Amino acid sequence: MAIEGLIILDNTSRPIIQSGFRSTSTAFPLLHIDTLTNALSKSSRPGDVDPVLYVPGYGTDDPTACCHIQSGDIRLLCPVSGDVDPLFAFAFLQTFVEILNEYFGNVSAATLKENFDVVYQLLEETLDSGGHPLTTSPNALRDIVLPPSLLSKILSVAGANINSAINSGSGLGVAGGPFSSPIPWRKAGVRYTNNEIYFDMVEELKAVVNKHGATLVSNVWGKIQTNAKLSGTPDCLLTFENSHVLTDCAFHPCVRLQRWKRDKSLSFIPPDGRFVLAEYRYIPNSSSASARLVGSINPTPTPGITNLAKDNVTLPFTLKTDVELEAHGGSFDITLTSRLTTRAIESFVAEMYLGEGAGGIKCIAARGSGTGRFGRGIGGVESSVVGVIGASWAFDSTKKILRWEIPAIPPSSSWNLRGSFTATSVLAPRPSHALQIRFEIHSHTFSALKVEQLKVTGEVYKPYKGVRGRSIGNVEWRW
Repeated sequence: MAIEGLIILDNTSRPIIQSGFRSTSTAFPLLHIDTLTNALSKSSRPGDVDPVLYVPGYGTDDPTACCHIQSGDIRLLCPVSGDVDPLFAFAFLQTFVEILNEYFGNVSAATLKENFDVVYQLLEETLDSGGHPLTTSPNALRDIVLPPSLLSKILSVAGANINSAINSGSGLGVAGGPFSSPIPWRKAGVRYTNNEIYFDMVEELKAVVNKHGATLVSNVWGKIQTNAKLSGTPDCLLTFENSHVLTDCAFHPCVRLQRWKRDKSLSFIPPDGRFVLAEYRYIPNSSSASARLVGSINPTPTPGITNLAKDNVTLPFTLKTDVELEAHGGSFDITLTSRLTTRAIESFVAEMYLGEGAGGIKCIAARGSGTGRFGRGIGGVESSVVGVIGASWAFDSTKKILRWEIPAIPPSSSWNLRGSFTATSVLAPRPSHALQIRFEIHSHTFSALKVEQLKVTGEVYKPYKGVRGRSIGNVEWRW
């Protein structure tokens, strides 16, 4: 009653590699592959397939479930049986994807096929025969399973068993062997010429706004991403000026929980390299400024619009949409206004699905009330000419998606996109009644989380320290 194993498929649903599945019949993995393939063939879009699929038993086998995720051009399947929480399987799948990224960088079907032996070793080390996660720390795995390199491939072809030599610790002294360090997540004998540690506080806003401009829900999830290049075994203490803004926290195993419960500071011996120190959720309380944008948002409320939940985080922009649908087409006029007064919104992208049969797109992208230019591109995409204003638009005739891009939105500025489209179908056009919006704000966090200081003890050196913040957003704005 646990995770039965792992199956990795390419973009054509052909298996690349799979676990041993010792306690099941030989048809067991094929049942899960066929179930997923049938579900994909019946669905109009791959994203519409349920993440957990029911798989009937074969012969004497009991029914099971198939949890699956997409990562690039590969799909990972995780069969589970018995009374198992599917979130347990999804957590393992996400962890395994992160391990593959650590080993190969850009994970693709071609990469996994080229490094079949390494991937199979990772499968054996990360999941035991009982279906329970075993070793998932990248630092420990690197000592057990060597990352692919030209030297390791040459030695492997020559017949040298370098894994056995490393695991035995022969010739490596005190630091030899994968379990020579008393700290599971940190290797022994780490040495750097320049000692440094960096913290990236990345916060993601996910929100839904109704057609009246009222925020239905807006949540902020944050991560403290760390890159530690420190020699020896340093002991770090990270303190915050306003740690009360952190709720629903999840920490890396290196964090001492008792210290956090006592004084809300993070005490830890860091792993070597990149890792996520903590994940958290930010919820503004009723007495605080609605979004804590450090005075960046215009406090004047929009008449007639009230937030439906007091815990919502205020969005850094407003959007006014005027869409009119006709028998054989429609027109739209969208105005975006930044509510920030000190920072720019960057990499702004708004997408709207215009429906089947949409075409004949004509748009004008402008800043404020100015005028823009539009033209026709190539490859089935109609696009604008990017002028001085910096904004552009494009229409994907295959996916029927209109895309509006603005590289940088200065504080308190307004932008406009207006145009029309035609529908070739007999029925009236059926566009999606929502804009999918993505954006970034650099050197900024929604929670205004501030690091007070970082103390490093246990070593004689003084490391270089760096802290920066970044906000990203995904908003569904309905009209």
